[in-house]
This record gives sequence, structure tokens and C-alpha cells, in this order.
Amino acid sequence: MRFATIERTNGTAAVVAVSDTEAAVLPDGFTDVARVVAASEGDRAAAVGQALRTGRRLPVAELSWLPPVPRPGKVLCVALNNSANPDRILSGPDTPALFLKPATALVGHGRAIRLRKDDGRVHPEPELAVVIGRSATDVDRADALSHVFGYTVLNDITAPGLRAEDTFHYGAIHPDPQAADGVRTVESWVSYPGRYKGSDTFAPMGPWVVTADEVPDPHALRITCSHDGRTVTDDTTAHLRFDVAQVIAFASRYLTLEPGDVIGMGTALRRSATGGAVQNLDLNRLGGRVEITIDRVGTLANTVEWR
Repeated sequence: MRFATIERTNGTAAVVAVSDTEAAVLPDGFTDVARVVAASEGDRAAAVGQALRTGRRLPVAELSWLPPVPRPGKVLCVALNNSANPDRILSGPDTPALFLKPATALVGHGRAIRLRKDDGRVHPEPELAVVIGRSATDVDRADALSHVFGYTVLNDITAPGLRAEDTFHYGAIHPDPQAADGVRTVESWVSYPGRYKGSDTFAPMGPWVVTADEVPDPHALRITCSHDGRTVTDDTTAHLRFDVAQVIAFASRYLTLEPGDVIGMGTALRRSATGGAVQNLDLNRLGGRVEITIDRVGTLANTVEWR
């Protein structure tokens, strides 16, 4: 089943169950996919049944898409989670490294990625995203996938220019019992992702969430990313360095994962036969349209506008 959050013509939101050509509107109590996730299995099934029997039908081509989960408690992303990365990592952890994007960075399918010229270089990062279905704290890897409601497409927009602006080169103070004053200074580089990962519209997501039963193996999905029709990357989730269960189990040791939370699993990196790489695709210079397609999940497309 595919669930999406759409904007009605009067500006209110609704949930639809989506087929290839039309969408059935769920009852009024379901205003976004988070409500579907939070509902009991029985209530969810009843709402879907009612929508399919008597709900209003809308052509898919005419829908105005919102992020499926417009206000998740957190959008958690996994850094450098592709098997192509270890050869380039000079030092780093042997466990998933996590960062957060704010809900205000989310934007739906078909909506604009809005940039400022002084953002510097900005590029897309095509990712499979996991939508959590039930609360997870200290879960075992063997049980982790039972906490997944479904999957969607995430574009982890990144601005390396803003990262450079928000990077500190400084002397970090560390305790040192052998030093006369009990401390030593260690040269460090530290960057914070608030702007370069979390600016408004830096997290296009959608168009819908595909329920987990429709994706029997989330690690056997082809991911492609194109710009104005030219394929930039053609990769597979088999190349994830840490798989979905590993990430959920690890993250839940530190952060309670709640229903509706979203996890971006890391960037598809392999270059396509037509050349290029996602990091070289400067959307701030080129503008254009970015499309990300993931097998069994769907296609997310957004165009660039300038503020």
C-alpha cells in the first residue's frame, strides 16, 4: 500500500491511498501519513477499506504533494553510509555516524528546492528513507525491521559551501593529568550541519510511503538520480555500509525512535555510465530538475528556484 499526504485546493491536508493512476481519500481524521502510522492495524484497515469503497477518487497527475510525514519528531540521517566511502575515509567510526535534519527542511514531491546564490555549491544526495512504525529503544538487530512502517525517497540536499563557513579550526582542551595545569590543547576541526544540511527545502521527500510488506528486501533496490534527464548516479542499496536493521538498532541505543520518525539511509554514490557524480552536480549554478527513483518505492522530482 502507498500512502501520501496531499494538499487540497482549500489548503488543508489529506491522506490518500495511491494506485498507479488514482488516489482514494481516507476519512477526515487522517490528515497526514503520521496519523496512519499511529493508528491501530484495525483502524488503519477500516479507513483504507472505507476510502476504497466510498472515498473520493482523485487523478494522481493532479495531486499537490506534501511530505508524507510533514512534521516528524526527527529526520535522522546516516553519514557516509556507502561501501564506496571507506576508501576515502581517512579516520572515522566503525559504527553509524548520525546527524539530524529539522522538519522545516522537508518539502514534497514536485515542490521547489529554494536556494540563495550565496549558499555556494549545493548538490543532491539520493537516499532510501525508512519511516518508523512503532517506538524503538535499545532494540536488537534481529527485531529492528519489525519497527519499520515503510519506505520513501529522500533527497539529502547538501551545501558544502555553507559547511566550510560553519567549520571551526581550534584548539580543543583535553584533560591531561601529566600536564602542569592538568590540560592539553589538541588541534581540531569541527563542523556543524545546521545550515548546510538543514536549511529550508534541503530535504525533499516523497511522493508517498510504501508499506514495508511491499519491500521484502530494502537492500536490493536500485537507486538512480538524474538531472534534467541525464543520469548522474545508478547505484543499489546493496552498497549500504550499515543496513537498515543495524542503523535502527544502533540509533535506538541513544535516541528513542518514535512512530513517524524518518531515517535517511545514506547516499547512492556510484557514478553512472554517462559520467558525473552527485557531489559535482552544483544545483546553485545549474538549476534544473532533479529526479530520484528507487525500485518498488517511487520517483521523487523537484526543481530549483532562487530566493
